[in-house]
This record gives sequence, C-alpha cells and structure tokens, in this order.
Amino acid sequence: MTGAIGQWSPQNRERAKAILASYPDRRSAVMPLLYLASLEHRFASEEAMREVAALIEVTPAQVQSVASFYTMFRSEPVGRYLVSVCTSISCHLLGGDEVFASVEAASGTSHGRTSEDGTLTVEHVECIGACGGAPALQVNYETIEGVTPDNAEALIAWLRETAPPVVLADEMQQLFGGQRSFAWGPTESEGAIGPVPAFGPYGSAQEGR
Repeated sequence: MTGAIGQWSPQNRERAKAILASYPDRRSAVMPLLYLASLEHRFASEEAMREVAALIEVTPAQVQSVASFYTMFRSEPVGRYLVSVCTSISCHLLGGDEVFASVEAASGTSHGRTSEDGTLTVEHVECIGACGGAPALQVNYETIEGVTPDNAEALIAWLRETAPPVVLADEMQQLFGGQRSFAWGPTESEGAIGPVPAFGPYGSAQEGR
C-alpha cells in the first residue's frame, strides 16, 4: 500500500488492504478507511485523516472535507458510550426533549460533551428512523424505542454500573424500551463494541450477552 497506517492493529491493516483492493479508484475508499481510522483512534483525528490521505493518495484537506460532512465521523474524542437522543419532530412531540434532559442530568454532562470519567458522550440528534417507536435514542448506534425519562436515567446508571463490553439493541430494548416501530423481526445477536456503528466485517461488532 502507498502510505503508512500509523499504529493500526494488524487486523485493521489487513482490512485496509482488502478495502483498497476492492476499489479500482483508491479515492473511493475514503469512507470505509475513515471508519477503520475511527475504530483505531476513537474519532477521526488529524492523524487519522493524514493516514487515510496517504493511503488513497489525496490531500488531508480532501479527506477532512468528507469527514466533516458526515456526522458519524467525529472531530473530537468521544466516551466509551455515545448516547444519541432523537429530538426530531416525532420524538419531540412525544417527549424526546424530556428524555434528553434526563440523559443530561443522569450523565452529568450536556450536548456534545463527554463526562469527566470518559464513560459517556451525550448528544441530541435529528431523525434516527424510529418514528413509530418515538421517543427513541441510540447507544453506540444501537437503537432503543419508546424510552421514558425514568428509563433513560436507568439506562445511564446501567451503562456506568455494568460497563457492558458489547451494547446490544435487543437487550437494551427489553430493559429500558417501550413501544417499538415494528413488533416483528429477527433477534440481533451482535452489538456494538465502541462508539461506531456495529459492522462485523470491520471488527466493530461482537456477540452480545
């Protein structure tokens, strides 16, 4: 490969090679490589963007233009658990703002900030596609629907007290959720191991408890 991958793990080095090999134009690999970089650095750091730029033979500014457009690529470090509360129209009308206030109070931090112990980053976000189960939130992009302010507080306490290595939507829904958009669907056995969307081929998903 052209360029270096800093201190990336051997597994992610191999994943980066496979990604680059699958794109005739290596510039098209910018987003999956930013995803891997976010796994390594816990956010899309300047170092990460320089590494990706070297791999795909563009300037760091070109990589930054992509990273800054998509909200899943973070410009600042985030905590072990990223708690994203939807406050878009459906969730707003059904109590999303109250749920978010409960998350802020229980975590001791505010929108876009990380708790002092580095455990929790909280934010309010636009629609996460769970309007039928509003109000909804996500933990490391794993969705919980029908959340009440009290259950949001209990969720934050659970994350701190149990420190689950994998957060699994089905488990959290059972513990802290309510009405769902759909009452059917396969059980998901894999969850997220970090504050990025769970995706098995890139090593960011594992079997839950």
